[in-house]
Amino acid sequence: MLILATGGTFDKDYALDGNLGFHGSVLPKLIGQARLTCAHELNILMQKDSLDMTITDRRAILEACRTTASTQIIIIHGTDTMSETATFLQQANLEKTIILTGAMRPFSFGHSDAAFNFGFALALAQTAAIGVYIAMQGECFAAGKVAKNKDRAQFIHLGKD
Repeated sequence: MLILATGGTFDKDYALDGNLGFHGSVLPKLIGQARLTCAHELNILMQKDSLDMTITDRRAILEACRTTASTQIIIIHGTDTMSETATFLQQANLEKTIILTGAMRPFSFGHSDAAFNFGFALALAQTAAIGVYIAMQGECFAAGKVAKNKDRAQFIHLGKD
């Protein structure tokens, strides 16, 4: 399994000046806490707010997914443009199970959804069919059929009544 870090709220923390920023990934700590026993590789590809992601960044994520031998991939991603990246990856038609997840509150703040979402993504990566999905708030959303409702700070299924 490839665990690919790209940044987002999941990995943010306060800097000395009081601004939110990146100071390394919390994933090594979370992997240790989870006592993860399945074979895995951690690749910290970038530490970016998803609002700052470019097509070049998305191509780098796609290339990491394409070139790994793993068929199970988890991508830690910012929630604001997670849906766009999921759709971008889906269009590549990789024969892999790709799960994007993130957090609404930084892990470093405590009372975060980061650990839960990561654990849920780990389970989905091992059980979901080939495809691209978003794992948030205990739900699995198919790429291209999901959006973030910023007012509710939740992901919603598109096209569902």
